[in-house]
Formats: sequence, C-alpha cells, structure tokens
Amino acid sequence: MNERPEQDVMTNPRADRVRKVARLAGRSSRLREGLFLAEGPQPAREALRAHLGLTGPGPERDAGPAPDDAGPPAAGNGPDGPAVQWIPGRVVDSVYVSPRVAERDPELADLVRRAGERGVSVRLATDEVLDAMADAVTGQGIIAVCRIPETRAGSVWAGLAAPRLVAVLCRVQDPGNAGTILRAADASGADAVVLTAGSVDVFNPKVVRSTAGSLFHVPLVTSADATGTAQLLRGRGVTVLAADGYGSVRLDRPPSGLLSAPTAWLFGNEAQGLSPVERELAAERVAVPLYGRAESLNVATAATVCLYASAMARHAGA
Repeated sequence: MNERPEQDVMTNPRADRVRKVARLAGRSSRLREGLFLAEGPQPAREALRAHLGLTGPGPERDAGPAPDDAGPPAAGNGPDGPAVQWIPGRVVDSVYVSPRVAERDPELADLVRRAGERGVSVRLATDEVLDAMADAVTGQGIIAVCRIPETRAGSVWAGLAAPRLVAVLCRVQDPGNAGTILRAADASGADAVVLTAGSVDVFNPKVVRSTAGSLFHVPLVTSADATGTAQLLRGRGVTVLAADGYGSVRLDRPPSGLLSAPTAWLFGNEAQGLSPVERELAAERVAVPLYGRAESLNVATAATVCLYASAMARHAGA
C-alpha cells in the first residue's frame, strides 16, 4: 500500500470523517451522498476489482486493469461480461484499511495499492476506528466506500439485449434473503437482478455483506414495476415463471424445454409470497417439491434452487 503523507493511521473513532462514513449505514445518508459501504475483505475485494476493470472473481477471467482512458465496459450477459453498471475508475470513492491487511491478505493489499495509484483515497485506520465506521458488529479490517451506480430500468436493459436468466425480487424485504438471492443469481450466471418497489435497499450494508461481493458482478434494476418488467422481458422472448409453492408445475417435472428457454423467475415477499397480480404475470407457476417434512422453503433457498434448475437445464442443452 502507498506510503503517501495522508497514510498516517487514523486513530480517533469519534472523528468527523469516521462519523460521516458510519452514517452511510442509513438509507437517507446513502441517498444524499450517493455512496454506500462495502465492508469486509470479500465485498471490498470485488469493489476494487470492479474499479480496476478486472472482469471476474477468478484469475481465469482476469482481463487485467482497464486503461485510464477506458470508457464504460461492453454490455455482457452474466459472468461472460462485466456488469454494465460498474464502470472502471468510477466504483470506489475511498478505502479505509487496517495496516495488518498487507500481512493477512497480500492480494487484497495489492488491489488497495493499485486503487490508490489511480486516485482512490486510501487511509490506514486502527481496528477501533474501523469498528466505529462499520455497520457490522465487528469490523473486518477494511471498508470500501463505493459510488451508487445507475439502477434505473432503461439504462440497464439497454445494455442487455438478450437476457437468458433474470431474478425478479417482488417486495423481498429481508436483507439477508435479498443478498443471498443476488449471490445465487451471480453463481448461476444470471444476466440481471430486479428488485421491485417495496423491496429492501440493495445498498443496505447487510445486503452488501450477504452478497459476498456478487453485488459487483450482476446488473441491478431497483424500484422496478413488476408488470412493466414482465412485459419488457416477454417482448425480448423471455418466459416469465413464478416460484409458487402451490404452483401446478413441479420443478422436478417441468414441461420439455421450459427451464432451458430464456427465463425470468419471480420471487415473492417473505410473509405474503407473490400477490395475485404478480402471479398472473407468469406463464407458469412452479413449485419446488418438498420431499421431507419441512412446511416450506424460505425465499432465498427456493430462489437458489430455481435459478440453478434453469442454469443447469440451459448448460445441459448447450
């Protein structure tokens, strides 16, 4: 990491800068500042990789840093291309990091150093200061303050002409569930994640932490209208399916070709499920079979199973 003059270690947990960062845990401060927190090694690592123009979490997809004059990334689908929102050089605003990170995680320390060389403000801080900044009960040695990207539907869909797999969260309100679904969408190769109006703020620190860095891999649409989203996707040849425990189609016995076709899955609110209007948007209502005695699956688990069913069907037919 850099040894610039501003690298003096921050030691005062009550300093104004510390309080300003900590306030980003609240939605009103995030909206006002246009910033959010990526806490911990993995979220911060993926934020820094996106900032540096690295295209994926593994070295096999590492395209190297984007040149300083690089424009927005080319639109891509799922893991095959960078998320259309995270523009290299415009992702991370500042980083606060423990001096011990270089010893514990040299690869992360190198990313911090490279980001600092590209103009990101990097400050060393004690664990006490990092704990005071963090939303998590215990800080994890690093916090990246990131810029909230454009998440309006028009700008995102313009870069995704032919989506193959989309997760639509209809009023999902639990941060852990939303983050887990986003992570599952990333792992299954989804092209986008949509959160309808009434869903949790995807830049809530608890959501960001539970994505384990996947937030920076998948294009996001927020505050979407479920009806408008379904109409748009149908117009692009995407079949809309509803995950519904009372559905007439079983996920383990789907009609031929249903899961291998371009698909958007609708996942409902934790307490209420999908509304009648939301269910009517789907071509089929699909139930995840329960082979044991559990009454139901929570929405994040059901979403993971559904997304992987589609992904595996598509790859099996590739």
